[in-house]
Amino acid sequence: MSFAFAVCLAAVFGLAAIGTPIGYSLLAAATLYLAIDGADLALAAEQLIQSIYDGYTLLAVPLFIIAANIMNAGTVSQRLLTFCVAVVGRFRGGMGHVNILSSLIFSGMSGSAVADAAGIGKIITEMMIKTGHYSRGYAAAVTAASATIGPIIPPSIPMVMYALISNQSIGYLFLAGILPGLLMGLVLMTMNWTISWRRKTPVEPPTPLRDAPGITIRAFPALMMPVILLSGIYGGATTPTEAAAIAALYALLLAVGLYRSIGLREFYRVVVESARQSATVGIVIGCALIFNYIVATERIPEALSHQMDALEISPVMFLMAMNLLILGLGCLLDATTIILVVLPLFVPTAQVLGIDLVHFGVVMVVNSMLGLITPPYGMLLFVINAVTGIPLRDIIVNVLPFLGALLTALLLLTIFPDISLIVPRYFGYMG
Repeated sequence: MSFAFAVCLAAVFGLAAIGTPIGYSLLAAATLYLAIDGADLALAAEQLIQSIYDGYTLLAVPLFIIAANIMNAGTVSQRLLTFCVAVVGRFRGGMGHVNILSSLIFSGMSGSAVADAAGIGKIITEMMIKTGHYSRGYAAAVTAASATIGPIIPPSIPMVMYALISNQSIGYLFLAGILPGLLMGLVLMTMNWTISWRRKTPVEPPTPLRDAPGITIRAFPALMMPVILLSGIYGGATTPTEAAAIAALYALLLAVGLYRSIGLREFYRVVVESARQSATVGIVIGCALIFNYIVATERIPEALSHQMDALEISPVMFLMAMNLLILGLGCLLDATTIILVVLPLFVPTAQVLGIDLVHFGVVMVVNSMLGLITPPYGMLLFVINAVTGIPLRDIIVNVLPFLGALLTALLLLTIFPDISLIVPRYFGYMG
């Protein structure tokens, strides 16, 4: 590692530590590296523009963002919640199960944990509190924990980012996230049932059976979005980016044409907010690509690969070590930074050790999502705190059992690659 790169790393973490947005931290550090190394400072701008221009797959990110925002702005979320109440609301811990199931369904539309938590998560948190059977902190904790499923089940913005840095198929990565996402939902529901049983939480009145067909029909168009999205990709009709555009158009047609829940003024607000969020993500991605260029110039991945090869570390040991590293970094950094800045250092090593890169990507994305509910950073904890006003301390105390359940799911995913790979292999993946 050169002196210039050491200074670059110190600048990234130092600026991030004092609250500088991570995109600007990366840009400043990259510029500092080029200055110390004696390179042309215009190289940073050239790398940014060239990487973004060539990154066709990156168009999926703003399209998934606007699709999620349209869903949140209209009555789609409420219809989905009513459907979830009818399906699982009758069991012990029913509203907690509704919370988790709604995240599983909504994750097939947004691909963003923050979008889930800020949109449908706020609604279900208030619903749980109003029953009088759940504390405010517990309701918020279930919402935060279940929102981590959003970027695992397709579509997934973090999976798109991982595909960018690993050169893997977005389609197969999406498929690989289906069973892990369902596993995460299962362990969360099990933990919710266990806690509700211990606390003797009252069972909610079941939805009358005669109402079920009407509820299902009203929610059916929204439930079809993941089906349309995935069938387009895996049927060969669309690329993932084109599927994202169809998802955004379909969300708009539902909200404006079918449900008539968004007017012109509301649509303008959605577009502006989506543009703002997309610009924020775009700055981080662009600056991370400059940083990755520097990492490649320093030949850091090759050095790490040679070192791991010399140590004769097994693939399982490497994955366990990576889990500990990413979990630790997740306490301090956001998931986007981890995926775009940290993982490119280790992807070549994983490949040398014979680890399937689709499996590696799923494990690392799941791991980085757990960082969203891990103190002290825990972005989802702050999001839930901001949209509900529930004290952060209450949320953290109640989220710890759910974090433990998700760590169990992560361990299973690490040890048993088939959990992530069985579905992609069924659709022709040869890895």
